[in-house]
This record gives sequence, C-alpha cells and structure tokens, in this order.
Amino acid sequence: MQPVDRILRPLARFLHIEASSGLFLVACTAIALYAANSNYAAGYLAFWNTDVTLGFGKYVFHHSLRHVINDGMMAIFFFVIGLEVKRELAHGSLSSWKQATLPIAAACGGMLIPAGLYLSMQYGQPGMRGWGIPMATDIAFVIGCLALLGSRVPLSLRILLLSLAIVDDIGAILVIAVGYTESLDYRYLGLAAICIAMVQGLSRIGVRNFPPYIVIGAIAWLMLHESGVHATLIGVILGLQTPARAVLVPERFRDYLNNKKEEFGNGRWAKRRHRAEAVHEVQRLTRELVSPLEYLEMTLHPWTAYIIMPLFALANAGVTIELGNLNDSVAIAVVLGLVVGKPLGILLFSWVVVKLGWAKLPAGIGWPVLFSGSCLAGIGFTMALFIDGLAFGDAGPDTAKTGVLVGSAISAVLGMLLLWWTLPVIPKQASPTEDSVSNENT
Repeated sequence: MQPVDRILRPLARFLHIEASSGLFLVACTAIALYAANSNYAAGYLAFWNTDVTLGFGKYVFHHSLRHVINDGMMAIFFFVIGLEVKRELAHGSLSSWKQATLPIAAACGGMLIPAGLYLSMQYGQPGMRGWGIPMATDIAFVIGCLALLGSRVPLSLRILLLSLAIVDDIGAILVIAVGYTESLDYRYLGLAAICIAMVQGLSRIGVRNFPPYIVIGAIAWLMLHESGVHATLIGVILGLQTPARAVLVPERFRDYLNNKKEEFGNGRWAKRRHRAEAVHEVQRLTRELVSPLEYLEMTLHPWTAYIIMPLFALANAGVTIELGNLNDSVAIAVVLGLVVGKPLGILLFSWVVVKLGWAKLPAGIGWPVLFSGSCLAGIGFTMALFIDGLAFGDAGPDTAKTGVLVGSAISAVLGMLLLWWTLPVIPKQASPTEDSVSNENT
C-alpha cells in the first residue's frame, strides 16, 4: 500500500456512506442561508449569476453559472436516479408487483394529496404553477435522519421509505416532463431521439467502453436542451437504458485467472511481449464481473452526493429570510403540502391497499411507525427547489423556497421525534465478559 492510499481509502469509504452525504448537504444549505442573509449577500447571490459562455462556430452557449449547475450538472444527478430506478425495477423492491404495491401506493398518495392541497389553496392564482413543488422526497436527507436514529430503525422501514422515495422520483420526473414543458421544437426532439436510439444500439451490439456513450449522451443533452424539454431528463433516460446484468460469469473469470496463474508459474510472463495489453485485458474483464449499472452507480455516487448536490444547494438554497415570506399564501401552501399532505397521503393510500388485501405492512412496522416515517417523506429539499426553479424561474420570489426550507425542516424534526417515540428501544446485548460476571454472581 502506498502512503497516499492510507489517506484516500478511509476517505473513499466515508464518501460511500449515504448518511454522511445527507449531513454534508445540510451543512451546504446552512452555508447558503448564512451567506444570503449576511453582509456578503449581494456578492454571494451575484456569483451564481456569473455568465458562462461556450462557443463553437455560430453556436454559442450563453447561460448563468446557476443554469449550468441546474441544467447541466444535475443531469448527472438525474442519471444516478435513473440507475437507482433501474436497479429497483430489475433486482430490488420494485421487481415484483407483490413487493412494489405498498411503496407505489404510498408514493402516489404522497404526491397526489400534497399537489391537491397546494392547488386547492392556489387555484387561479399566479402561484398555481408551483403545484409540483411539495410532491417529491429527498432521499439523501431521509437517509441522514434515519442514520441519526441508529439501530432503532428497522430495516423494513428503511427499505419502504427508500422505495417510496424512488417512486417519488419517478413521479417528479414525469411532472417535470409533462407539467413544466411549455413549447417543443420537434426538430431537436427528433435528433435527441436518434441519439437515444444510438445508445440503445451500441448497448445491443455489446459496446462496453464508456467514451462513445458519454459523447452521444452529451449531444443528446444539447438537443433536448434546445427542444424545450428540460435537459436533465436525458440523464434519467440514459440511466434506464443502462444494462443491469453482468456479461462475465464468475466461473469463466475463475478459469481465466487459473490460466494466468500458470503463466506466472512457468515463467512465461517474464518473457511475454506487450504485457501492458494483458494488464488492460485483466482490468476490462474484472469490470465485466459486475453490471454497468452497478459499476456506474458506485462510481458516480460520491460525485453526485459530495459535489453536484452540494453545489446545487449552494446555488439555490440562498434564500433571504424574511418573516413576511412565511405569511405568503405560496409559502403556506408548500409547508402544508410537505408537512400535512405528505404523511396524510402516504398513510391514506397505504391503508386502502392494505384493507383491499393488495399489500401487507412489512414486519416490524405498525400504523404509528408508518405515520412517523411518512413525516420524514415531507423533506422535499432537492427536487422541490429544482421544480421551484422551473415553476417560477431564477428571478422568481423566494416565498416558495422559504416554504420548502421551513416545511422540510419541520418534517425532519417531527418525523425524527415521532420515530423516537414510536420505535422500541433495542436493548444492548451484553458482552461475553458481562455474561460470565452475571453467571458468577448468580
């Protein structure tokens, strides 16, 4: 092991702990809020409006830094969401109707009731465009809250909430595609469809190197960006196209390694020419032991969790805190949608499918625990702020953002307190030494 590995390996393990990403996101949100309400507010907010210009011939890409993050870098975030959805559909909790019924029903209730509650308060008003804001759940924050509760949280509740959040993401993606696309340029949309078909074709013929997919994906993003459809959706589409099965079976790789072992044993390796090619072949075959989906999800998770999402929070969560914003009807509608609509919708739709016999509550989860956990689903930070930008634009009022921050904070605190109260305390197991001392005393 090289000296640098002693530093990087523990860091890599930490970066792959999803709970830590939620805590880091909280820290970046706090920094954005502090900066936006300090003496540095003007400079801080102006920084994210810095012009970014890229030119190639007659075509010039000219947008703000915030737009580059929200439309460009967030496409990678949506790609990871697409990978997670594909994994759950192929191998996880959404792979069978029996497993998927409860989280799908709960997620539908957790989307429809908050949106309906919001619309009932904003129908016919300028704020009606924000109906999609209280619909989505932020996975990173939910995982962070569950981690703070430790071993008291049963695995079945974690799986249910994560499955619910993934279905929520699917719903949010559909909302973005259908509800916030105003005009379409079918020429660019057709070119994007051709790029998507090319990706599928390369996958079918067995192209395994990533560069061709990256180039075609970038072109597809550009075409979708110009078509009028939100460009981040290309990330979801490409994620869903990623193969979920490995090409190389372990038995074949074992035979290959045995052959290489013989090559080292009889001295052929020392005399072999082009050894770099052999090393490259071993690397390629090793990667084929896992599916492209699993490999990409593991590789991209630290980038999305510790760079893209924190940058998004820094660029979008800088809200000037004014007490008057909390009295605005849009902020109130968002808060009620997240704090009241989310748990109410999840509990109501779950109760219906259980009473109809279509699903059962997981082991170790009663209705009080489900309600407590559903309060955490009201944390809608990332996707809620993202949809707020689509609904009201970068220059829109901060009232909806204020509602998102306040509603998410209330949901986090309320959900954790209720889970702390409803979940039983798991007794600490006595160590062997304590057992022996206890037996001697007896």
